[in-house]
Amino acid sequence: MIRRTTKFLAYFGWILAAMLWALTPATHGQASSATRPGAEARASHAYDAAAKKGPPALRAFLVDFPKGADLHVHLSGAVYAETLIRDAAEDGACVDAVALSLARPPCTGNLIPATRFTGNIDRQTQLLYDKLIDSLSVRSFVPSAGWSEHDQFFAVFDRTGGLKNHNGEWVDEVASRAAAQNQQYLELMVTPPFSHATGIARDIGWSPQLADANPQAFAQLRQQLLDKGLRDEVAADREEVRAAEAQRKQLERCGTAQATPACQVEVRYIWQVLRDLPPEQVFAQTLLGFETVEASVEAHDPGFVGINFVRPEDDYVAMRDYTIQMKMIGYLHALYPEVHISLHAGELAPGLVPPEGLRFHIRQAVELAHAERIGHGVDVMHEDDAAGLLKELAAKHVMVEINLSSNEAILGVKGAEHPFPIYRAAHVPVALSTDDEGVSRIDLTHEYVRAALDYHLTYADLKQLARTGLENNFLPGASLWARPDEFSAPVGACKGQALGGEKPTAACKVLLDKSEKAAAEWELERRFRDFEAKF
Repeated sequence: MIRRTTKFLAYFGWILAAMLWALTPATHGQASSATRPGAEARASHAYDAAAKKGPPALRAFLVDFPKGADLHVHLSGAVYAETLIRDAAEDGACVDAVALSLARPPCTGNLIPATRFTGNIDRQTQLLYDKLIDSLSVRSFVPSAGWSEHDQFFAVFDRTGGLKNHNGEWVDEVASRAAAQNQQYLELMVTPPFSHATGIARDIGWSPQLADANPQAFAQLRQQLLDKGLRDEVAADREEVRAAEAQRKQLERCGTAQATPACQVEVRYIWQVLRDLPPEQVFAQTLLGFETVEASVEAHDPGFVGINFVRPEDDYVAMRDYTIQMKMIGYLHALYPEVHISLHAGELAPGLVPPEGLRFHIRQAVELAHAERIGHGVDVMHEDDAAGLLKELAAKHVMVEINLSSNEAILGVKGAEHPFPIYRAAHVPVALSTDDEGVSRIDLTHEYVRAALDYHLTYADLKQLARTGLENNFLPGASLWARPDEFSAPVGACKGQALGGEKPTAACKVLLDKSEKAAAEWELERRFRDFEAKF
């Protein structure tokens, strides 16, 4: 009884702390040598005035606010439905007028040519186009018996079959949108080809020893996969993102006098592993991901920088195999320590799965799989020893990627039910991200407006969020800041000068030239200086 009471009090204490945090202006991390107090104070006053006028005025203020990074973006979910339909027309694909999805040709029966939605269209075609936009997003969605917004959200990805590879065009769209919001860095999750690796895994199969997460069994499976040519896909997968970057830069006319602002947005890639496949195939895809990312890192190739596991966390296989999957990642992490790891974990809510399924996912992602960042993390207060887990996340500087709009759409969690203020009260690093902005019909500015109003954030709080995102990116090199996730003082080489200035000292310039991370953080400070100079 005493232990139950203690656990309840600890839980209640975190809730109370979060409530107080939400109602009290934050003070941590708001002063630094990067700040010109007068300019920042004027910008803060302008922000407060805009917030009092409501969402439209606040958006107008925040659209130019420097946002740093968006670290949780699925490329296929980041493009808007209008782009997908246009691409279908270019590909000669079809639209299923009944299922409201995209499909491969021939276009017969219910399948009509996607080209019907180009050029001038009549009213009937417009009505079908509107329904198709709704089907390929959560626009206008209303839940019905047996079909939730969670179902609608994930069904979008099953309705885009028949499209060819448009990654370069899509990266351009997302980068252009980022540039229009004064955002400088993206980590885009993509799923490269992996059929050869999973085909080998199907032939090898799954053994009882693997089910026990025996390291020797993992080692044997890994060697079998390598011996049968798993690495054959590495070069092709690296080339896929190189080609996307090349096409994107061509579309943006980078390196010419007509270069678009999107050229200034740095992009890196995260390898997506599909967690709902059979375990031997998940292992093979994860191994291929580690091999590919390591090859990119060793070659200093601005391509893949890390891995992640995707697909609904509440799916049957994902729930059944969650622990063994975390152990797979942990085993491979020991062999490929340079590969960064960010994991979807805790993208769950009460009722979506049994209570037992909410008790361990975030902790295992951190302790077994060595995740450096957690995506979503919504069920944290349902984990065993939630208070202890929060302390661990803070101590290890494991950043949580906060996706407010998709968390509401997928999980029905918003406002006071969301652990965002609890994480902040526990000093767990957090940053805002979009997840699938095309599906949600949002952008990163929308998430900043939402966070600012729902949680009564100060201007200094927003700067903290932007800096935290860049601090926890997977770019190589040392940080600009002396201590992790604290932005009160830079490293010694850059002390005593205006951060973001045009002429860093010689010692500071050495750091910026050697570290992509520090250079990105310096650029964010420059953007803060320029933004605040307007007020």
